[in-house]
Amino acid sequence: MELLVRPRRLDEEITVYQIILEENMKRTLFVSLLALLVLSACGVGAASTPAAYDNFALGGAPARQELPAAEAPMPADAIAAQSNKATSSTTVENYAAQQKRLVIQNADLTIVVTDPEAKMKAIAKLAEGMGGFVVSSNLYQTKAPNGLRVPAGSIVVRVPSEQLDQALTQIKDGVVEVQSENRSGQDVTKEYVDLTSRLKNLEAAEAQLTKILENADKTEDVLNVFNQLTSIREQIEVVKGQIKYYEESAALSAVSINLVAEETIKPLEIGGWKPQGVARDAIQNLIDFLQNFVDFMIRFFLYYLWVLLLVLLPFYLVFLGLRAIYRRTHRNKKAPPEEKA
Repeated sequence: MELLVRPRRLDEEITVYQIILEENMKRTLFVSLLALLVLSACGVGAASTPAAYDNFALGGAPARQELPAAEAPMPADAIAAQSNKATSSTTVENYAAQQKRLVIQNADLTIVVTDPEAKMKAIAKLAEGMGGFVVSSNLYQTKAPNGLRVPAGSIVVRVPSEQLDQALTQIKDGVVEVQSENRSGQDVTKEYVDLTSRLKNLEAAEAQLTKILENADKTEDVLNVFNQLTSIREQIEVVKGQIKYYEESAALSAVSINLVAEETIKPLEIGGWKPQGVARDAIQNLIDFLQNFVDFMIRFFLYYLWVLLLVLLPFYLVFLGLRAIYRRTHRNKKAPPEEKA
């Protein structure tokens, strides 16, 4: 009887264990499938899924696999900042591409000509014909190697920047030699854009302060707003002046020209002999020294000596008078007293 009851109980226990095992397997399978769905949504590769699924399907324990760590989601602030940065960068690049570059171009020339005065007049006429003007001009005398004084000059003109190359070509046309030529450019686009933005902000502030001033009732408020409005308007005028300077400097290029007479570059000639190099420089320096020394002596005897005499003569006369008074006084003190009868 015990033998019959024990197998029956054993069968019941086995059946219960099987039911529990099946429930556990179902629950494990359900959890595994749910986990696979979550991992698939997170971007985990499907290469590791079949092996795990096969293990569950065979009733074995799921294989442990090293899954790649999912990247942590970026914070909303970081995403917004990155988006704003990309948008701002794109906006700046587009604006820079659309904005016309503002470049100030200048040029410096040193040219040798046969007639500096005539060339200066021609350059001035050239600048005015192109729509520019003469900024400054200076005509003076300089010494040639032979000791003669020859004319030289300098002139600064402004010409339209788009015609700068043409102007330089015409200035160099017909000259004896171009000793130096320098061109420079300064990009002021950023400064110009900053000033334009600042001007807009100042004008907006001026409009707001004007409205506040119109609606102000108290005397104290009126004075405060008026002072702020005056300061804003002064800043607006300064910014407008800087913007105008950049615009005019970029529209008209400055060209500075030094004009040297042809005689100054001719070699020194003494009795048909033309010394070169160091000998020429030494002889030229000696000639310059002798000329300067003779000029100084002439000025000294004809001008400086008479000036010194006229300045020192009154002091010398005063000195002679004081000395005579001192001697007379000293002589009277030393004179012996007269003897009484």
